[in-house]
Amino acid sequence: MFAETEGIIFKQVKIVNGRRMLLLFSKKYGKISAGTNMNEKGKTKSSLALRPFTYGKYEVIKNREIINIQSAEVVKSYYRIGEDIEKYMSCSYVLEFTEKILEEEEPAPKLFRLLLDFFEMIERRTKRYHSLVLAYQIKALQEVGNMPEVNQCVVCGKEDDIAFFCIKEGGIVCRKCNPNLPNITNDTLIYPINFGIVNILRFILSNPLSRLEHLALDEKVEVQLSQMIRSYIAYHLDIGELKSESFLFD
Repeated sequence: MFAETEGIIFKQVKIVNGRRMLLLFSKKYGKISAGTNMNEKGKTKSSLALRPFTYGKYEVIKNREIINIQSAEVVKSYYRIGEDIEKYMSCSYVLEFTEKILEEEEPAPKLFRLLLDFFEMIERRTKRYHSLVLAYQIKALQEVGNMPEVNQCVVCGKEDDIAFFCIKEGGIVCRKCNPNLPNITNDTLIYPINFGIVNILRFILSNPLSRLEHLALDEKVEVQLSQMIRSYIAYHLDIGELKSESFLFD
């Protein structure tokens, strides 16, 4: 098999004889592991296309179970991401999160486009990166079909008197159904919420990411929403603490 595909490098690992193993988010094939003999050093189009935060085109050859990248060129390099350490770590977290929610060799073109939109927006942004990271995570969960229920109580279907977000149940719960949830007072996976947070979730879900570029959440809301989303992906997607979390959530 020989093909061209657009892609974004998740990460690379040096192995023997100057060879590298790349984890590539390709538009055509989804997440793939591929080897290459191309050199990352230098400022050629092919070397720059092997680095994270670069949108590139890749020539891919598959021989039996082995995938190799024969050539690469840059479509766009989001080099400004590296000019700010907080921005860089925010984007590193998003790459790591995206890698974890993708299945091997399962195309996800809408998520691919969402990631590029995120790069475009955060490159222009000068502060409050975490609000945009949260918006991306919520939209990404929506794209892969793992978004929690935020429009009605997951127990009875009621749309009003919402009081809790229950991780185990997978969404919001009304006050009447509260007694039906065991050990609610001691359960760290149940979050008391107000309609402000519910409305924020609904607003993010009902708008394209491109309209959320200037989203800046209240810091207390941002902290609670972040805790909820991290707990949700840990419970439902079995994604534990990511390496880049220690910087973002100290």
